Amino acid sequence: MSGALSGIRVVDLSRILAGPMCAQILADHGADVIKIEPPTGDDTRTLGPPFNANGDAAYFSAINRGKQCITIDLAAPAGRDILYRLLDRADVLIENFLPGTLEKWGIASDGWLENRFPRLIHCSISGFGADGPLGGMPGYDAVLQAMCGIMSVNGEKASGPTRVGIPVVDHLTAYTALSGILMALHQRHVTGRGQFVEATLFDAALSLLVPHAANYFESGREPGLTGSAHPNISPYDRYRCGDGEVFLGIMNKPQFDKFCAVVSRPDLAANRDYATNASRIQHREALRAEIEGALADWTRAALCDRLMRVGVPVGPIHSVSEAFAQPHALHRGMTVERPGYRGVGLPIRLHQSPGSPGKNPSSFNADAARVLKDAGYSPEDVQQFLADGVILNRDTQTG
Repeated sequence: MSGALSGIRVVDLSRILAGPMCAQILADHGADVIKIEPPTGDDTRTLGPPFNANGDAAYFSAINRGKQCITIDLAAPAGRDILYRLLDRADVLIENFLPGTLEKWGIASDGWLENRFPRLIHCSISGFGADGPLGGMPGYDAVLQAMCGIMSVNGEKASGPTRVGIPVVDHLTAYTALSGILMALHQRHVTGRGQFVEATLFDAALSLLVPHAANYFESGREPGLTGSAHPNISPYDRYRCGDGEVFLGIMNKPQFDKFCAVVSRPDLAANRDYATNASRIQHREALRAEIEGALADWTRAALCDRLMRVGVPVGPIHSVSEAFAQPHALHRGMTVERPGYRGVGLPIRLHQSPGSPGKNPSSFNADAARVLKDAGYSPEDVQQFLADGVILNRDTQTG
């Protein structure tokens, strides 16, 4: 497999979403990733239905392609010895244990990890970090959406504060961890040494509050629910048309004037109440009624085509299936489809060293023999590990 990260070796101890997604992106761009699961397996293997032919939930398949999978009981000394041998050859370690877990096993206490593996980049992903009032506490995406104000600005009066429908905090934390790892790899070229990289859901969630935090810091007014609208821009919202809904994103007066011309309402462009973005926000509800009246006879397809061609951003509100069926999604290669696997394509594109989707996600412990052989263990060693329960056969999985 080729890619910008070809030759980089990664040990992925993480579970659920943020860590595995970060590791999958590294794998898509050429890194050799070994995923080590606990004896119960990654929880996402069970988060279904739907399940694939291997019995793994689609959730797991979405964020674990391109990896070799092995299960190791790291609570056992022999299991930790296997980990150390793998880390001898690794560039990056990704884990999202509760802070203190590695220390409990004697792996990361008192600089031990840094001294034994000086070139290793150790990326820790957690809910809140290791210290502070919430240090070491568990955290999941939706909990952080609630705690960090995201739900308070998402939703409408009828719904009240609402969770964003995708695990947006986990997604951003994955990319935050990815960025930190890549920066640390770059710094290692200068210093010759790895370093500790920390990414927390708490920090990532707070960083999402743009522009809401800036608005609050400047005005002192608490941001509230705006539905699909933007607190600083109008019209920037969803609107009904003849056969469904579209999202209209108008950023400036030239775009507003073009929109008014296309929908045959030049009077709106000339109206003083709508002359500036600030005045359009002030008269947001009256403008909404005017816009939806003007769109009543338009189909989504015709409206979006006309407006986009004159430079007005607009899009139909698609379902998931409609989103992936778009001709442009096909053109961009955003669906990976091959025997035994269907997934989302690569969102990061390097034109000189393009990545490619890694191999189909492995079933539980499927690559144990190969990983251990590559690490220098004999078949007799592998059998002993199995006998001792340090690694598990697939048919003995307990999760």
